[in-house]
Amino acid sequence: MHLKERVTQVAIILTFILPSLSFAKPVESVPGEYVVRLKPGISMSSNKILSQALGAYVKSTIPSQNIVVVKRPVFEIEKSAVKALAVNDIVEVVEPNYIYRASKTPNDPLYGQLWGLSNKGQADSEGTLGTAGVDIDVEKAWDIETGNKKKIIAVIDTGVDFTHPDLIENLWTNEVEAAGVEGVDDDNNGVIDDIHGYNAITNSGNASDDHGHGSHCAGTIGAKGDDAKGIVGVNWDTQIMAVKFLDGAGSGSLEDAIKAIDYATKMGAHVLSNSWGGGGLSQTLLEAIQRSHAAGTIFIAAAGNDSNNNDTTDTFPANYAVENIISVAAINNVGGKASFSNYGKRTVHMGAPGVNIYSSTGGNYDSWSGTSMATPHVSGVAGLVWAHEPELTALELKARLIATVTPVAGLRGKTRTGGIVNAYNALTNTVAPPDPNDPLNWATQPYELASASPYAKDTNETFEVKVNGAAEVAVYFEKFDTESNYDTVQIIDAAGNVVQTLSGTNDDVFSASVAGDTLKIIFKSDGSVEKSGWKITKVAFR
Repeated sequence: MHLKERVTQVAIILTFILPSLSFAKPVESVPGEYVVRLKPGISMSSNKILSQALGAYVKSTIPSQNIVVVKRPVFEIEKSAVKALAVNDIVEVVEPNYIYRASKTPNDPLYGQLWGLSNKGQADSEGTLGTAGVDIDVEKAWDIETGNKKKIIAVIDTGVDFTHPDLIENLWTNEVEAAGVEGVDDDNNGVIDDIHGYNAITNSGNASDDHGHGSHCAGTIGAKGDDAKGIVGVNWDTQIMAVKFLDGAGSGSLEDAIKAIDYATKMGAHVLSNSWGGGGLSQTLLEAIQRSHAAGTIFIAAAGNDSNNNDTTDTFPANYAVENIISVAAINNVGGKASFSNYGKRTVHMGAPGVNIYSSTGGNYDSWSGTSMATPHVSGVAGLVWAHEPELTALELKARLIATVTPVAGLRGKTRTGGIVNAYNALTNTVAPPDPNDPLNWATQPYELASASPYAKDTNETFEVKVNGAAEVAVYFEKFDTESNYDTVQIIDAAGNVVQTLSGTNDDVFSASVAGDTLKIIFKSDGSVEKSGWKITKVAFR
């Protein structure tokens, strides 16, 4: 095949717009509240004495971790308050009482089938036709295992609808409390009547869902299967522990996140499913996750819905460097990274279905999108594999899930594995073959094309790449560095459709492929920051 290149300089049209100022979004926290861990040996017997010693009102405590939550004037500058508390001789760690939010991206509640479990190419709830086989491959897995009650999966979220017909049979039950006296802490764990879970907000056993988000996650993990009603989860049978720290508005505090994780860990949960994120770097939250790791759990976390690269912009709790964490991105029903999903070649482990996912909500069903919806797919597969092989350690299970993903072009270079969690492969410990639709696995020829480096302001250039006789073409960017969201490279097919827009840092990646033998590239920059640009060194074709 012969390669042709045509470069067309496009007339530059200047449009004058008042520049917009971009500021870092402040990290949310409960106004005036701070989480303080005291040094070892400091007595927590009297809140009054502690309040005097700290110069702040002690609102509540987590005695098992030597933590107090204090209130200071809400008008006080946060950094100043942290500094004032940190210099106190009895204080070891102080941080704002960060707020965390559910990672759901809502969409219109149209009926949608469970393409994430079985994608036959059907349309999702918004009418987008899928690509057959882009799913977690659980149908074949069910021939081997459909789940059992051996392992407990904690949904750390807004709670779970205890009366939902698809969830009621798969709720975890604290047998000591269920058989005990109402109004009494029968198991002496500090919570009264925690029969099906825990509410960290009220420190009670009422973990019923007043939002719907937690129930949606629970349904994907373990809606009762083969019962001729509703939907089915990854696990037909399981134990779902409801651990509520997010309120009816979908938000919660650092204080309650710590209590929620510690409760799930203490009460024997094996999989901790976390479809939430926010806040800043927190030593005390990190330590709660480390305690869960020490107890042998696996911690599945949503990568976030900000379209960010988590390699350069931290998203917590997904980005904490704890061995038991798996960070999950979202994919759509054709195998592409969801437009909203965070990603990270180093920090995000794998993808899972997360666009227009149909599942249980409060007394009903609905179709939602987000890395929140992707996370329970992975949590469900973790539970399914552990149900089949309960002798696996958490780290062995994590390694299994990572090694057995289905590679997809849409995640290559965007996650550590470049693939989607695969239930059948994980159960059978099978490494998937390369993705035949990934240009990485096609024939290639050297090809040289590059922008100026650095490129100029207000660039507007069009390039055309042609491979005679090819049925499909993609180009390889050895280097790619443009001002994120402002300076873009568009990949255009022969019909003039934009099939991909690239921006930011995208070294060592193939573009999306276009049908036919011709691919067009349009490169535009604005009038401000100039980066080093991009360099194409080969073209892939088939």
